[in-house]
Amino acid sequence: MPKASELKKGVIIDIDGTPHIVKQIECKSPSARGAVTLYRVRYTNLQTSQKAEATYKGDDFLREADCRRVPVQFSYVDGDEYVFMNSEDYNQYSMSGEDLGDQVGYLTEGLGGITALLVEDRLRAVELPHSVDLEIVDTAPEIKGATATGRTKPARLATGIEVQVPEYLATGALIRVNTVTGKYMSRA
Repeated sequence: MPKASELKKGVIIDIDGTPHIVKQIECKSPSARGAVTLYRVRYTNLQTSQKAEATYKGDDFLREADCRRVPVQFSYVDGDEYVFMNSEDYNQYSMSGEDLGDQVGYLTEGLGGITALLVEDRLRAVELPHSVDLEIVDTAPEIKGATATGRTKPARLATGIEVQVPEYLATGALIRVNTVTGKYMSRA
């Protein structure tokens, strides 16, 4: 059982018998002597997708939910369902685009390095790799000699998301995007 001070993003905790995934943690240290450090935790219910928030003292104990983490690969889209294949036993799991939310913009066929979170053998959430390589499909023309400036321009990627990229990149370039922040990292 982890303490509130040991929580990290992505940990699954059990709240009233329901699994919740930690999305964000804020630490507040009161200035008064003898005051206890408080941890404000934002999490999402893995069964209903509702967002919630709670504040804990640093030494409060929380229960970890009974959840399996398995490596999966994104296979294909079937209507609104996104299908993932278990890399170990080749079982398939599906999840709706609504449940995936912003993560849909980083999924390309055959993308590996994804971790599926299974509760009672049902897919509840996926953890994407920290970065993915995507192709620029639409952006303003490249500007020669723009490598020395820090200016950026918007670029639409193959999956439909839009990110800010350096001015010297052109349509067709393969770039690496951070899946946590949604920002350009480098050329791929």
